[in-house]
Amino acid sequence: MRLIARHIRKDYGGRTVLKDCSYEFDAHAVYALMGPNGCGKSTFLRICSLLERPDSGDALFSDGATMLLPDLSLRRRITLVLARTGVFNTTVYRNAAYGLSIRGAGKAEIARKVKEALNFVGLGHKIDQHARTLSSGETQRLGIARALAVEPEILFLDEPTASVDQENTEIIESLIMKMRTDGKTMVIMTTHDRDQADRLADQVLVIRDGSITRH
Repeated sequence: MRLIARHIRKDYGGRTVLKDCSYEFDAHAVYALMGPNGCGKSTFLRICSLLERPDSGDALFSDGATMLLPDLSLRRRITLVLARTGVFNTTVYRNAAYGLSIRGAGKAEIARKVKEALNFVGLGHKIDQHARTLSSGETQRLGIARALAVEPEILFLDEPTASVDQENTEIIESLIMKMRTDGKTMVIMTTHDRDQADRLADQVLVIRDGSITRH
């Protein structure tokens, strides 16, 4: 699946945040999106993950030569993990199972995919723990597990290591590297850390003056 951002514009309170953002994301790769605070990185991710509409322009998806409608079936093929992951007032297992549950997956399938996702992020041993007792870094990893459990084709990560300690930062970076190596999921992430972008990404992009450029 390809993502085509075409002439995206977004204004807030009379201020133009994004004015002509265009880029084609066309490979199962890791893209790192950089830029200063307030430049529109998070806004761009929300628009591309179909959670927010641009004032003009489009976020288009194609599967081969077929353009996809922005309907529920497409939304279920992509997912966004926010910089500060929220958790439900229940166990780690039930948090990770949420996306599968609302998709109507069976119990056996949910159990298998949740265990695989939690093991992937290193939280398999905390499967029955209450989610609100996790550290901030573990909570962020749970958010990634919840996203990966539904096997998205495009995963958007907004500042995945923001406010996370060094140990969990290294774990999260290793997870992104594994996804890069597996080549099954396109990852589009935002970061302020140039060294991190260089370590993890196949392509580093910068939002500058409301537009995207390749670094």
